[in-house]
Amino acid sequence: MKILNRLLNNCRESDRQIGIELGISGGAVRARIQKMQAKNIIEEFFIKVEPLVLGYGILYFVVSGENIKEILEQASLVGEPYFVVPCVGGITVCGISIKENMNQKIELAKKLMKDIRVLSIFEAENPGFSSNLTKTDLEILEELIKNPRQKIERIARNTGMSTKTITRCLEKLHENDGIQFTLVYDPRKIENFIPHVILAWIEGDLKETLESLNDSFSESYLQIPFIAKNQIVLFMYSDNIFKMDEVTQKVRNIKNIKSVDLFIPKKISFYIKWIEKAIKNFKKSPKLHLIYQTN
Repeated sequence: MKILNRLLNNCRESDRQIGIELGISGGAVRARIQKMQAKNIIEEFFIKVEPLVLGYGILYFVVSGENIKEILEQASLVGEPYFVVPCVGGITVCGISIKENMNQKIELAKKLMKDIRVLSIFEAENPGFSSNLTKTDLEILEELIKNPRQKIERIARNTGMSTKTITRCLEKLHENDGIQFTLVYDPRKIENFIPHVILAWIEGDLKETLESLNDSFSESYLQIPFIAKNQIVLFMYSDNIFKMDEVTQKVRNIKNIKSVDLFIPKKISFYIKWIEKAIKNFKKSPKLHLIYQTN
């Protein structure tokens, strides 16, 4: 779980470095990663790009039902799928990337998604992501989508760029909070632990609340918390449902937390068609930089 934690937060971290942090050899880390891949716990390494980084909005749907095909067919009427997560209890959470006219798309979604019981639709609060990506950055990003763990030398060879350019771009991407080198895992294949997500709605000082959560729960984190304007998303794991419920109650009692929702994912799917389309469109543009900043 500790190796999985590190790869989820930065899948480009070397086996050797992870081994140093955990007090084991790089070879032992590599063997455990291969074992997790063989068991399909690790499905693929992935570079997650928040739609806001590329100038897209994101609309979240919480729906009753697990018919992914039907949900995507309905959601695609307003935008491109970003992620879909069916959860225990017959609830599915999905994110849809939307290029423009967000308010119109929300109203359109409410009218069109009549065949699905929609429990909640809301626009993502601007979390303060900013980017100043160049066409070179996007070409490298396009290559990283294929395999985010590629060695710098291979990326340079495949893109025809220098290793210096690749290194500089990777540093830039790592510094962007809206871009994460991570992986996709299958929660059902993890034995002895239950991955779960706690969505905390904040009413008060976000930084103070996050520090309180880190002080109390960092040992239970599966990933670094995701922060939005008035939300903190906690990716956690417990070894039984009673501890999971206990942790959820403790989170609910933290100062500044207005309410919490608990989700237990059964499957996690990310989609990259919208990223490929965004990169393709920008490469046709005469602009040298894609500049987008949330307020």
